[in-house]
Amino acid sequence: MGVDEVIRRLASTISVSAAVAGLCSVIPGVALAVPVSQANTTIFGPRVYVFDPTMPAADITGVANSVFTKLESAEFSTERYALLFKPGSYSVNFNVGYYTHVAGLGQSPDDVTINGGVNVNADWDNGNATRNFWRALENYSVVPANGQTQIAVSQAAPLRRLHIKGDLHLFDFDSNWNAGWASGGFLADSVVDGQVVPASQQQWLSRNSKWASWNNGVWNMVFVGVNNAPTGQFPNPPYTVIDRTPIIREKPYLYVNSAGQYAVFVPALQTNTQGVSWANGPTPGQALSIDQFYIARPETASAASINSALSQGKHLLFTPGVYQLNDTLRVNNANTVVLGIGLPTLIQTSGQPTISVADVDGVKIAGLLLEAGTVNSPSILEVGPAGSSKDHSANPTFLYDLTVRTGGAFAGRNDVGIKINSHHVVGDQLWLWRADHGAGAAWSTNPTKNGLVVNGNNVTIYGLFNEHHNEYQTVWNGNGGRVYFYQSEIPYDVPNQGSWMSKNGTVNGFASYKVADTVTTHEAWGLGVYSYFRDAAVKSENAIEAPNVQGVKFHNMTTIWLNGVAGSEITHVINGLGGRVYANSPAEAMRQTLNEYSGTGTNPPTGDTQAPTVPGSLKVASSTSTQVSLSWTASTDNVGVAAYDIYRSGSLVGSSTTTSYTDSGLAASTAYSYTVKARDAAGNASAASNTVSVTTPPGGSTGTALPRTGWTATSSPTSGEPASALLDGSMSTRWTTGAPMANGQSLTVDMQSAKTFTKIVMDSTGSDSDYARGYQVFVSSDGANWGSAIATGTGTGPVITVTFTARTARYIRVVQTGTNSSWWSMREFNVYN
Repeated sequence: MGVDEVIRRLASTISVSAAVAGLCSVIPGVALAVPVSQANTTIFGPRVYVFDPTMPAADITGVANSVFTKLESAEFSTERYALLFKPGSYSVNFNVGYYTHVAGLGQSPDDVTINGGVNVNADWDNGNATRNFWRALENYSVVPANGQTQIAVSQAAPLRRLHIKGDLHLFDFDSNWNAGWASGGFLADSVVDGQVVPASQQQWLSRNSKWASWNNGVWNMVFVGVNNAPTGQFPNPPYTVIDRTPIIREKPYLYVNSAGQYAVFVPALQTNTQGVSWANGPTPGQALSIDQFYIARPETASAASINSALSQGKHLLFTPGVYQLNDTLRVNNANTVVLGIGLPTLIQTSGQPTISVADVDGVKIAGLLLEAGTVNSPSILEVGPAGSSKDHSANPTFLYDLTVRTGGAFAGRNDVGIKINSHHVVGDQLWLWRADHGAGAAWSTNPTKNGLVVNGNNVTIYGLFNEHHNEYQTVWNGNGGRVYFYQSEIPYDVPNQGSWMSKNGTVNGFASYKVADTVTTHEAWGLGVYSYFRDAAVKSENAIEAPNVQGVKFHNMTTIWLNGVAGSEITHVINGLGGRVYANSPAEAMRQTLNEYSGTGTNPPTGDTQAPTVPGSLKVASSTSTQVSLSWTASTDNVGVAAYDIYRSGSLVGSSTTTSYTDSGLAASTAYSYTVKARDAAGNASAASNTVSVTTPPGGSTGTALPRTGWTATSSPTSGEPASALLDGSMSTRWTTGAPMANGQSLTVDMQSAKTFTKIVMDSTGSDSDYARGYQVFVSSDGANWGSAIATGTGTGPVITVTFTARTARYIRVVQTGTNSSWWSMREFNVYN
């Protein structure tokens, strides 16, 4: 049932409401009830619903649920909606789908209270929220009925000015109660009274917010100017904490003033801030009355009418819908506000920039989806003309919650997404996306060279998401640039290596993040670059390229091999430093990290001829029938050790940027020998370390499972899925800790009498991500004295087989030594003799 049908069915209640209103009109102090049919009859048009607290809660919920039903899985729909709540209290509970903007119309978040829930789930994709894009939640408080708010989102789903009076979960579960992936996200100017649980969120940026506690991280979590930021050393946990936000003006927002009139509030410029802007009262700033705005509606607005309004000094407010524009929108006046509600989408049809901004002070552009048209545009958004030179430090231009999309809905094309020529521009949550799926998503069908090109000086960006462009994702030519959080998937669809070579065909691939050789100052914090070379065995030499000068610094970087054709890889993290990522296992083949890069002003590749010292004390840390874990002591170098190369029986098998490595895929009962060499960024290699030899234990295919009648099992921690499920012979039940994996969790099995055994098998099939990331196995005859571990290792899949020399004992204990956002769980636990 569509929204219009909901309104028609509710219309039959209007006569009753009118009768009640007539009665109330003669009873002093009783507010008149407003029928929900009036919610979309405002100056903002039929796709904006303005709810009043006197409207029946069931009717408000009905409208919101009808919008959700339309848009729950409609990833490339042309429908757009804004659901706005006037100040007051509401008892409603609904979910938010694509292209839906939910916002309070108070001056502060606590002016609107929702008792019940406003949630985002990923049920439509079995708990996988990696495509939960294009929605927005802001400027209200929520008292969740069950104590927690679920907002399982990824890119282009900003959360702003929220007060969540409970816990906040940033993920969803699949049908087997595994935490489904999410690839977000952004939280700003918000308070969470309880705990924030990212669980399987791969990355997240939180700015100027506060919570009681933060639970975990996966690959890249950045915190800027927040209260009670979590502690820990990158990369494990993957936290980057910047104490203060250097410069910010919170995003402008629509509200209802004390006279009951619509207005747009423009928060004040602030520096060196921590926490929310409304902690001590309303956010400081300036109100603009709605009559200063040209209210654009897609059925009536054109490029000509919009430009006419801009030339008269009007601000712009875009209402929900899709706008076809045959000319550039020219923002030439200082301090102009361009604000979208309901994810309005602007499409350029004539091959020009969609929006151009003059080299003026204080422009604010917020809440728009800028879609590349079918005629190629040189850029989609251009801030300042080429050669811009004015100083805007006292009143910068701000860009908030902008998506630039090329392909997905249809085959669009452009050269650059956003080009910033002016100085002192600030970005706050930008997603520049060349579609990897949807209509027109193919290497030559939706081409775009770069997502972002920065030519201006002193540009700052919080939350830069930039993905899949054909060449460099980000090109930074200006000095003084700062980026706080960077997330980038390089293109999936490169057809072959020859089609993807940089530097005049001499270097494999294009770096995601390219700082020009002429730049002398640049700094970035918390960067993640991911690869999924879906169509060919393609290599990218570096995730990040930057000049080796003293003013260039990068902090906390990671590369991830998500998936791809065998032989594909990101070879280095930055400038030849950091190991390669090329497979899903072992762990270091999937993820590499570097904590710091600081330019030195020297050029190691041509000026460094000194090799690192020899790695020391190589030893076998543990072994199973299929893998061997090695460790050694660190080498030193006059410039710096870039990586360690591991050789098995004289052949290179892998590299590591740490002093450990796990060699997997080995044969049982087989002898192997290993050496390690250190190398620096110039390619100088040390001599080989000492040689260690090891014979893997017997394989997991031999032996007989012991009968488990009468056996019992206990665990720490416990959950509603008890350890007894491990011994019931059913793969439809499971045991779980009910909490993310953490060092020290344990599982103990009592076999009731002494048994002789050589192997255990821990089977998590059906909860495939819940295997122990690290483990130690202990045995005991009395359940009190355990001695040393008889086996240690690292899990690499849902079935973990651990073999060892024959042991006789009554009790077996497995201790978790790894960490992961997934819960530790198993379906069955078997012991073999």
